[in-house]
Amino acid sequence: MSGHSVPVGGRRFSVVICVYTEDRWADILAAVDSVRLQSRSALETLLVVDHNPPLLERLAEEYGGEAARVRVLANTGPRGLSAGRNTGIAAARGDVVAFLDDDAVAEPDWLRHFDAAYDDPDVMAVGGRTEPLWASGRRPVWFPEEFDWIVGCTYRGVPPGRVRVRNVLGGNASFRRAAFDAAGGFATGIGRDGDRRPLGCEETELCIRLGTALPRAVLLVDDRAVIHHRVPRVRERFGYFRTRAYAEGLSKALVARSVGAVRGLETERRYTTRVLPAGVARGLRDLVLGRPGGAGRAGAIVAGVALAAAGYARGVLRARRGRGTAFSWGPVGAVHAGEEPL
Repeated sequence: MSGHSVPVGGRRFSVVICVYTEDRWADILAAVDSVRLQSRSALETLLVVDHNPPLLERLAEEYGGEAARVRVLANTGPRGLSAGRNTGIAAARGDVVAFLDDDAVAEPDWLRHFDAAYDDPDVMAVGGRTEPLWASGRRPVWFPEEFDWIVGCTYRGVPPGRVRVRNVLGGNASFRRAAFDAAGGFATGIGRDGDRRPLGCEETELCIRLGTALPRAVLLVDDRAVIHHRVPRVRERFGYFRTRAYAEGLSKALVARSVGAVRGLETERRYTTRVLPAGVARGLRDLVLGRPGGAGRAGAIVAGVALAAAGYARGVLRARRGRGTAFSWGPVGAVHAGEEPL
């Protein structure tokens, strides 16, 4: 670890990193190192391996001498990110459980900024800002900042500073353990499982459910709690943009089915009526001024909205036909049944 001690009487942080492929070996080591270097030390780092025995064995060998600080666990639930996170939650010994993507690195004060927000006892979750690290070295000129959520990063339109939000983003987030005791864990069947479409929104569904279970709960995003997320070249292409936008619509339909359309789409309505029109206007202005990528960004925003809407419509139709996913939540997770290929 960094050598910094946890303050007397302070909160203990468990950091959960879910991993699934040896292709990200260097990224996984970098993520763990970034936790080691925190100015506010973590109690432990939990590496949860998603049904990959060779990776589990390799990581156990890598961190075998650090069992007190880095624990390597097998996902005990079905394949997927949600079940992996729930495995980490169940094993965590900290008062607060933080989540870091396996292809991201946290800045040194990441946990310190999370910790400060929990001085308010009503705060149940704190997220941060996620910046993209483009594999090509720069943002594609056509890729609008308003759609950075496509690559798991903070998008243009999120208010700056420490602000109250409906939900945090799962790859850069923390929750009090009491939040999971009250609301259960992440719902399987909504997010990614490694083999299907790039679904998401499992953290959105959990946060809305948390607000229902604890009406006084406060959820925050602090843009000083920064991580840097790698974006591979395949995700810089419009083909991935198209697939991910459509999958987001499918995911929103699952969220709406679980928690209701009013709450499930509240933030999205503001986003589509305010943030995105402003983005289209900026793109068109850049086109008129001869700046590169203006037309592409405006077109990508329009296409992204249309694709997400199409995905949502299909998801709603599937639910009406009884082809959706059935959810039930245990103390720290969800069990899914009756799920069919999308």
